[in-house]
Amino acid sequence: MTDPTTPTPPYLGDLLADSPSNWGKWGPDDEVGSLNYLGPEQVLAAAQLVTSGKTFTLQRLIGDPKGDPVWPGRTPAERTQILDESTWDGDDAPAYPGGLHYADDKINAFLQGSTLYDGLGHVWYGGQFWNGYDARTTVGGLERASVEPIAQRGVVGRGVLLDMARFRGKDNLAAAETFTHEDLLACAEAQGTTIRPRDILVVRTNFLKLFFDLGEAFYEDFCEPGLVYSPELVQWFQDMEIPNLVTDTIANEVTFDPNNGVALVLHNALMRNLGVTLTEIADLEALAQDCADDGKYDFLYVAAPLKVAKGSGSPVNPVAIK
Repeated sequence: MTDPTTPTPPYLGDLLADSPSNWGKWGPDDEVGSLNYLGPEQVLAAAQLVTSGKTFTLQRLIGDPKGDPVWPGRTPAERTQILDESTWDGDDAPAYPGGLHYADDKINAFLQGSTLYDGLGHVWYGGQFWNGYDARTTVGGLERASVEPIAQRGVVGRGVLLDMARFRGKDNLAAAETFTHEDLLACAEAQGTTIRPRDILVVRTNFLKLFFDLGEAFYEDFCEPGLVYSPELVQWFQDMEIPNLVTDTIANEVTFDPNNGVALVLHNALMRNLGVTLTEIADLEALAQDCADDGKYDFLYVAAPLKVAKGSGSPVNPVAIK
């Protein structure tokens, strides 16, 4: 039952009525949005950051024996063994010349149930998503702005780790803890690095540590920490031409905005309106420790989600190369 003393959250169309938009900036048929900011110049400059040859893969394990963190209402991936050595115990086993045996398995999974990229058509309000496409084109699968164009293109650029947990002197941020773009800038300064235009922002909270510590209690009163909406933050993303926001949380931002009660405001202000690509559930622990050890927080970032036709998202294993 709704508490009558609780203010009704504003409609996103009203809250973001004056928010900047990149619709049409790259033409009426664009489906990758702010990834257009990452061209050959950005790729070549980022490649110059590779000095040690150290590589860090950022995908969380699918089918982790300790559990897979997923958005509430989604279920973790289920892997099923189809063929193994026991298959050949029976008389009806498949026979191949030379005596070949092999293993085969499959998974049943939400495409957004692991480290992932969202397609730009993943969220919307007012019947339109990125670039003004009609939300009815999502029926039965995304006909426009699915994850496929992102996967076809790939994502390469200068990544910058912003270790908000270490910056605040914590093992992990707390539920519903927020930070702003000004906090990101302060974090970068404390780390001795600079956020530059067209950087890929990689933000560590280590919040998912609590998933493994708490088990199912993790989902009680669920509200992740993260960036919190303000007109100034959205304008900063626009001015800095940020192409991609990568975080280690399930949904990139504080789940319910403490200032207005709206869910996932930045999914709309950044992804729907500006075309910023969102990457979620990244495993940043090894990378963060190495950055803390050597004081180098920027790197070549490379990612290519799976090419899934009409998919609203896709698993990905990004690589940070130092």
